[in-house]
Amino acid sequence: MTAPPIPQMARYRQWLSEQRGLHFADYEEMRQWSVRELDAFWQSIRDYFELRSPTPHRAVLAQRKMPGAVWFPGAEVNYARQVLRHVEAAHAAGQPAIVSCGEDGILKETSWPELRRKAAALAIHLRARGVRSGDRVAAYLPNIPETIIAFLATASIGAVWSVCAPDMAAPAVIDRFKQIEPKILIACDGVTYAGRRHDRRQVIDELRQSLPSVEHVIIHRDGAVRPTGSDVLLSTILSATGAEIDAFEPDWLPFDHPLWIVYSSGTTGLPKPIVHGHGGVVIVALPLNVLHNDIGCSYRPESFGERYHWYSSTGWIMWNCQVAGLRNGTTICIFDGSPSGSKENPDWSTLWRFVSNSKTTFFGAGAAFFAGCTKADIDLAASGDLSRLRALGSTGSPLSADTQQWFNARFARLAEINGSIAQAGMFWANMSGGTDFAGAFIGANPELPQTPGLMQCRLLGAAVEAFDERGRGVIEEVGELVCTEPMPSMPLKFWNDDGDARYRGSYFDTYPDNFDGTGRGAVWRHGDWLKINTDGSCVIYGRSDATINRHGLRMGTSELYSAIEALPEVLDSMVVDLEYLGRESYMPLFVVLREGFALDRAMRTRINNAIEAGLSRRFLPNEIFAVAEIPRTLSGKKQELPIKKLLLGHPLEKVINKDAMANPGCLEWYLDFAAKHLQKNAGAA
Repeated sequence: MTAPPIPQMARYRQWLSEQRGLHFADYEEMRQWSVRELDAFWQSIRDYFELRSPTPHRAVLAQRKMPGAVWFPGAEVNYARQVLRHVEAAHAAGQPAIVSCGEDGILKETSWPELRRKAAALAIHLRARGVRSGDRVAAYLPNIPETIIAFLATASIGAVWSVCAPDMAAPAVIDRFKQIEPKILIACDGVTYAGRRHDRRQVIDELRQSLPSVEHVIIHRDGAVRPTGSDVLLSTILSATGAEIDAFEPDWLPFDHPLWIVYSSGTTGLPKPIVHGHGGVVIVALPLNVLHNDIGCSYRPESFGERYHWYSSTGWIMWNCQVAGLRNGTTICIFDGSPSGSKENPDWSTLWRFVSNSKTTFFGAGAAFFAGCTKADIDLAASGDLSRLRALGSTGSPLSADTQQWFNARFARLAEINGSIAQAGMFWANMSGGTDFAGAFIGANPELPQTPGLMQCRLLGAAVEAFDERGRGVIEEVGELVCTEPMPSMPLKFWNDDGDARYRGSYFDTYPDNFDGTGRGAVWRHGDWLKINTDGSCVIYGRSDATINRHGLRMGTSELYSAIEALPEVLDSMVVDLEYLGRESYMPLFVVLREGFALDRAMRTRINNAIEAGLSRRFLPNEIFAVAEIPRTLSGKKQELPIKKLLLGHPLEKVINKDAMANPGCLEWYLDFAAKHLQKNAGAA
């Protein structure tokens, strides 16, 4: 067996000792320094990763407050520049930029020079079509190299990127894109998933009609459709060559220039269009991917040949995290399709075969995927040569100890066969973060002990605490996950949010300025239940609010209600998403039907079809129940969170105030339902 390389975290700690004269007794002492001395820590990250700027910055953190923190004023950056700075070295080392594959199993490679040329060709085309800095480019594309190229092209000229996955129905996509008024739409005419090709030409037509701001449509052709009118094929643009393309360089932009708009839904209203900046995203992703997840540069001697795959659709923030591997010169491996085969022919070995064929070294996915593999009892040894795989990543929901132990045992057996020290003690990068700040609060450290079911630590630069009901930090107790200090990747704003009212309401209203009288500013409330253990390890217990989290993809309940209650038979509805530590989440839907209608098989099918047509199959409920009433407050608000807590076992008197209800009599049904559900759940545990 060959000895494993020195962890990236150890290299950074050694650099701090040699370059800054800083010495720490343990990781927690280093983390405390990183959240106490924000200027020193984030300057060290900038220097350690040699982030470039043609102009100096006047300060690291000019305003230390939330919201409104101002980072690195005066500095300039461009996400695409950070990626493309690695072209020569990575290509000279014989490493591709992207290894891609679809359900056909055919691997394709995109070289670093090809990535640069194609991004430049599209950037020049966008400029020729009148796209200027700050204009929005919207994409309706799957997880393919062309999507990454389109993103880099958009970022390189200072335009603002936004993407929706093509498994999303037209109404959900329109709800997102209409808010940001894109100038350009790049869309696929079809996509293959679970063995079936899904035609998306009708969706493109609906987007055209609903987005009057769009001046130009670029088609990624999956089928035989030809562009119409002023439309142009993406493949035609990307095939261009010439001196102008060879000479193209991404623009230098202010540190806080908008990079992309992503969407994270609350319980009411349209999805939140969250704006993140170039500089913040770049500087936060590097320590996350490199130091904590230990993902090395493909062409550096200590990690030569690193290949990074995190399974995701383009609609999940983990797609952004996957692309982030390019920023450190790492080869990224992307898969477009179903991770588990089709309903008719389930195959949980699909991604493992891709990992084998692509020679992936780091493989991440949602916790639900790993749980599915254990239930299917897949044979890893039959999935191909996995000897290069040394690390696994998980996020999206809590990963159970049983699932982690199942994989540890099987990789230990494989290690006996292939002699891999890394697989004998497989490194798990279990993370918890969010779309909201394009990063992670809690995650991994290759130098710390690993305990199945636990996340190893709070991350460097993340001043995370678990707050009790009085807003005090607690240890060994479950509390609200909060962040008490700003991070560079926190949102610049929400798009079209006058006075930042919705932004403040989403994260800072629970703990506003000086909420506890100590003089501290506002505190970020994330919306998760968290327990911090005395050894620094952490456990996430699911959402503390009423948003839906299905396999890591968040959706506002209001979007679900819009789809369901459009049916004339449905008078009212309520959904709750119950996340359990170590088990699959459970999402029941309660509906009030118009008189004369019954919740039979046909009605259930109509409701599910409405959800699929308005949102996505990802958000279908586990079960549907007919009820007489939906519990509401005196002001008419659905009481999703109290009912959620009731179903999780909290006593009625601690979760709901009957005097504040418009219809307290309906609680008897929910109490009975909760008792039966908890009894059934206890038997399944």
